[in-house]
Amino acid sequence: MTKFAKVQERLIQNGTKRSFIGDILNCKRPNFMPLIGYARVSTEDQTPLPQSEALQTVGCVEIFEEHASGGDRARPVLARVLERIGRGDTLVVVRIDRLARSLSHLLEVIERLEAKGAFFRSLTDPIDTSSPQGKFTLQVLGAAAEFERALIRERTKAGLASARQAGRVGGNPGLRAKDPTALRKVRLARQDGYMERLNETAQDWVPHVRRLRPDMAWEDMLRIINGPLPHDRRWTQSRLLRAVKAYVRDGFLPETVLDRAGRRDTDDRLPAIVAGIKGADPDITLQAICDRLEAMRERTPRGRTSWQPSSVRMLLERAERLGLLEHSPAMTCQENGLTTRN
Repeated sequence: MTKFAKVQERLIQNGTKRSFIGDILNCKRPNFMPLIGYARVSTEDQTPLPQSEALQTVGCVEIFEEHASGGDRARPVLARVLERIGRGDTLVVVRIDRLARSLSHLLEVIERLEAKGAFFRSLTDPIDTSSPQGKFTLQVLGAAAEFERALIRERTKAGLASARQAGRVGGNPGLRAKDPTALRKVRLARQDGYMERLNETAQDWVPHVRRLRPDMAWEDMLRIINGPLPHDRRWTQSRLLRAVKAYVRDGFLPETVLDRAGRRDTDDRLPAIVAGIKGADPDITLQAICDRLEAMRERTPRGRTSWQPSSVRMLLERAERLGLLEHSPAMTCQENGLTTRN
């Protein structure tokens, strides 16, 4: 009796109603695995059209195109593709250098695909990670590509050194000649980048500067700004001054914020700081103000390091008498501690 006949007889004995042929068809029916294409070129002058046509020919249901350097791992389109791919899908490229330029990055992408139950295929090499042979070939070709890139880098360095010896210097000719137009373009590009970075952090410092300057000294205001911020986002005084001057120059802040702070009595300093914290968050509790002052390492009027809500309430009352608070807070006690309310 053949193997198939034995299996069929066993199925009949088990009382199943499915036929042996149906089981064979169910086992062998191939699952449809969508092919997701990715095409990349390095510059805007190049076109990914030939790659897209090749990917479309092999049956890719979706094709993503990107203009980015292969050495850049933070490619937004590639990141979107990797998020889009699901179990059973296959990422397809024309050549492996369209996906990655280093073996480490290539293997990193492959590991992400494998974690999702997806596969990778290269048309030209060819590579298919659904088979052990394809995985082995991928590693070999990736190592070869990385080695070739290292050789190109070394040849480029040697060519630049030879050119310098011959009196030819690379770089922007306008910058070398200190051309005013070229220098202005570089300066404007740097300013645009700097302002863009400042805009990302404006909510941390602009409201405080607008509200507290020039009534409060830079040192005290800096401590109020840095109080709620994590350590890696804290400001230095020189960096804050540079940011404020940039915003004044572009009209985002009035010039008066750069005026010299008036002299304030030593006894008025703590009420001003407490009023500044309260003004930034009118709903803040007295205990939260205590925590903020301790984080700022500000000492109490008696020189202690630990603050009590009663001391903060006294300072707020004094700040109100000095006209440092916009609204008069009424003090109240609640179950979770002392708070202020209007």
